[in-house]
Amino acid sequence: MAKRILIGEDRAASRELLRTVLEQQGYEVIEACDGEQAIAKAQAELPDLVLLDLNMPRRNGYEVLNALRDDRRLDATPIVAVTASAMMGDRQKILAAGFNGYLTKPVSLAVLREEINRLFPSS
Repeated sequence: MAKRILIGEDRAASRELLRTVLEQQGYEVIEACDGEQAIAKAQAELPDLVLLDLNMPRRNGYEVLNALRDDRRLDATPIVAVTASAMMGDRQKILAAGFNGYLTKPVSLAVLREEINRLFPSS
């Protein structure tokens, strides 16, 4: 059974790029266009991994992270921040908040693959 990855991203072009790359690698992709939808879809679909933009409407990435961590069914699900924030200290702040990984935009497809391989070592 293919692993399922939820993409929480408000920009349609970014979701499409990630979806295309992930589907080519054999993953099932679930999409959410804002924070509220990301929470609802994660709770309904129970993905194996969440890729989460930090700056989304209705709930930001940190709020989504906290909501998912509060759900017993999702508290151990890997959640990777996908953000344009690449300033000194951002990585440490994001990981300290409870994210399992950090990808900067524009997302390098090679780095995306490395991150997924790190989180799914048997894939």
